[in-house]
Amino acid sequence: MAKITFMGAGSTVFAKSVLGDCMLRDSLCRSHIALYDIDATRLRESKRMLDTLNKNINENRARITTHLGVEKRKAALKGADFVVNAIQVGGYDPCTITDFEVPKRYGLRQTIADTLGIGGIFRALRTLPVMLDFAREMEEVCPRAWLLNYTNPMAMLAGGIQQATSINTVGLCHSVQGCTASLLHSLDLHKKYPPEECVQHVAGINHMAWLLKLEHKGRDLYPEVKKVAAEKLRRWRKGPDKNWNMVRLEMMLNLGYYITESSEHLSEYVPHFIQATAPQLIEEFNIPLDEYPRRCIAQIEHWKKQSKELVSNPNLTHTRSHEYGATIMDAIVTNKPATIGGNVLNRGLIPNLPPKACVEVPCLVDGNGVQGCYVGELPEVLAAYNRTNINVQLLTIEAALQLRRDRIYQAAMLDPHTASQLTIDQIRNLVDDLIEEHGDWLPKFN
Repeated sequence: MAKITFMGAGSTVFAKSVLGDCMLRDSLCRSHIALYDIDATRLRESKRMLDTLNKNINENRARITTHLGVEKRKAALKGADFVVNAIQVGGYDPCTITDFEVPKRYGLRQTIADTLGIGGIFRALRTLPVMLDFAREMEEVCPRAWLLNYTNPMAMLAGGIQQATSINTVGLCHSVQGCTASLLHSLDLHKKYPPEECVQHVAGINHMAWLLKLEHKGRDLYPEVKKVAAEKLRRWRKGPDKNWNMVRLEMMLNLGYYITESSEHLSEYVPHFIQATAPQLIEEFNIPLDEYPRRCIAQIEHWKKQSKELVSNPNLTHTRSHEYGATIMDAIVTNKPATIGGNVLNRGLIPNLPPKACVEVPCLVDGNGVQGCYVGELPEVLAAYNRTNINVQLLTIEAALQLRRDRIYQAAMLDPHTASQLTIDQIRNLVDDLIEEHGDWLPKFN
């Protein structure tokens, strides 16, 4: 019987996806599921929801326990085979608000701010220390466990744990699974070429991985896709009708390959779209500034209704999601191979990216764990764009591990979006302001 510990179990919707998937697997349905959180109400709600699922789809075969607060964390981790991480340190209020509002004072606008940019840097700085505490306790009480990280900023967090600890770690994101579907749907080609019938090959870094191959029944779809994208994008940019995927399509036409993560994300990973000197691009490319705070507010309001459907519904059921978590656990437990897209240390998998980079590549999973597959060199322009993001990631990891304020300055100075908008003095002042406003959510930097 496996033990699965879920860190941040108050993320009820996500816990349902991952742990509901586990209940539907023969190899995992009898697991001990240990739920950990620091929010008593949300932890209680998730327990009620999972108890209902356990009864309705699993014949009460899983053992479910709850562990509240830091003092109970080691008990939640003890003896775990798998640790799923879905925490958010600081939440919407105060930390997400701080990530957006303080940069606005300097004229720096963001869309999501959870992966790169000044917002991504500070999300990493407050989250990685907590995850390092998890990992060090895992080294003590479950050293052979696999840590499955779902928390952003993925490359900084998974990469930091992989660099600084001995814990087996893989970072998992939704964007790989949905890459081909997002492209074909945005161009209305999904009926002609059903995504489930297509073959894709994806590699790069998290949120900036590249669709290196797109085929349908042996046919390369890229020539047709690019032709359709060019025609549609020309019309969308000039007219009132806008598409949700315009930034990605523009980058694809310029670089030759489609990118895994959404346009609202991508627009703040590159210096080309959110520009003070060309504000018309915001409307032209349909870029939703302040998108993540709006989502947070909407999710908080939606949860008030959704909680009744999930927590108080005696007939609650579940169908398998597209998340990789249960697939990984099943493959390791049964030694039946599976393939996923995962975030692992480079170690030569993509030779023209830095060896300490956390890369997103195809991975083989079996009884030996998660093993990244060799990709080879990326086309140089793709590697060049990846390196602009990796620079920020590696310096932010250094800042968190060494508690060096100068590394935070340097990470922000190299960030493509921040550097395109602010001077060095402004960047240093912004970093200082963010450190002060975050207060005790951050460690003390030298």
